[in-house]
Formats: sequence, C-alpha cells, structure tokens
Amino acid sequence: MENSMEKPQKMEPITGYNYLAKEDDFVNTPISTGTTIVAVEWGDEKESGVVIGADSRTTSGTYVSNRFTDKLTHVTKNIYCCRSGSAADTQAIADIVAYHLGFLEVQTGEPPRVRVAAKLFQELCYNNRDSLSAGIICAGWDRYEGGQCYTIPLGGMCVRQPVATGGSGSTYVFGYVDQNYKKGMTKQECLTFVANYVSLAMSRDNASGGVVRLASISKNPIERFNLLGKDIPKHWQD
Repeated sequence: MENSMEKPQKMEPITGYNYLAKEDDFVNTPISTGTTIVAVEWGDEKESGVVIGADSRTTSGTYVSNRFTDKLTHVTKNIYCCRSGSAADTQAIADIVAYHLGFLEVQTGEPPRVRVAAKLFQELCYNNRDSLSAGIICAGWDRYEGGQCYTIPLGGMCVRQPVATGGSGSTYVFGYVDQNYKKGMTKQECLTFVANYVSLAMSRDNASGGVVRLASISKNPIERFNLLGKDIPKHWQD
C-alpha cells in the first residue's frame, strides 16, 4: 500500500541580510562620528568669542550606533574641540590633550591658551597620522587673543580660520558658508548661522543626523543649546 501523504518540500533558506557574514558584520566595522562640525568666531576687539556646533549621529558602516552623541568635547574651562572621524581615536586624543593642559594650568597658574591646545592636537594628529582617523576643530577663548578657531584635518595640519568646518556633511554646505558668513557677526547671528549650517548638512548627508548641538564660548560661562525635533531649522523640506 502506497503512502498517500506527500513528502514535505525542502525549505530554502530565507534570503536577506546575513548578520554572520564577516564582510557585512557591522560589529566589526569601526565606529565613526559621521559627521558635521563647525566653529565660527564672533565679535570685535572689545568682546569676542566662538560658537561651535555639531550633529549627534554616530555610525558603524550603514548602521546608526548612536543618535545622541555629544561631539562637542570639553577640554578645559574655556576650550572645546569638535570631533570627526573615528570615535575611538578622537576621544583618546581629546582625553590626552585635556590631561596635558591640566598639568600646564597647574604649572603656570593660569588657564591654557587656545593656541597651545591646538598645537597639542596638531602634534598628536601629525605624529600618528598613519594610524589615526581624526579631524579636529579646536575652539575657545583666552584673555590674550579672544575667541579663536583652529582646524586640524587628517594629516595634522593646523590653521586658524574665522569659520572652520569639518566632517562628511561639510562638503554639502560650502556654498551656504560662502554666501552667508560675514566678518564681525554677533553671537546671536553666529548661533543662527551654525544652526542653519548643521541642519542643512543633516538633510543631505546620511552620516549626519540626530539633534543639533550648539555652544557659545567667551569670557563668560559657556552656554550650551540642544535643538530637538521641531526646533531644528527647516529649509527646502518645507
């Protein structure tokens, strides 16, 4: 007597993303800060400062590993750095610079100058340029030169600029900077400029996103701002 029951069909494996494949494994992909970062000097000879800004997205390949990263990193009381590149590299560099500047402040009895902090970032990035992936903007205020912005891109160059940009998102908004930046802007004008800059880059660059973080640095206590959701400026999206 023949068995009337049909043999079960062989099930084919479900196709799709292979989480076990080494070449596609986001766990083994270096964590990157994306990124869109910017710093702008404001004021005049009487009063000056800087406004810095960044997005908050951290990626591992195409995987968004953190939506609320703080890329505006405290170095000293009046000096911050904006980080782009490898998250591990930039965090280590910022910690080392903060460590050395802490000793310098104890030795000299006064807050370190922004130029000194920028040169320390440059030395670390240049001496380890073959093994680091780090783009840094060092910005802050001191009583000698007021508000200052220094950009230290990949390779370890160090240049002071009135407006410094960096990260993957910056390539989309060079035109906005050329069109809207003007020398001697007020603090409020710089805050608006930086917020628009970061939001425009976030709308174009898939490695930038999250919230807009801003900070104003001067002789007064540092002011921090976070723009969330509907507070983020809209442009062509409307």
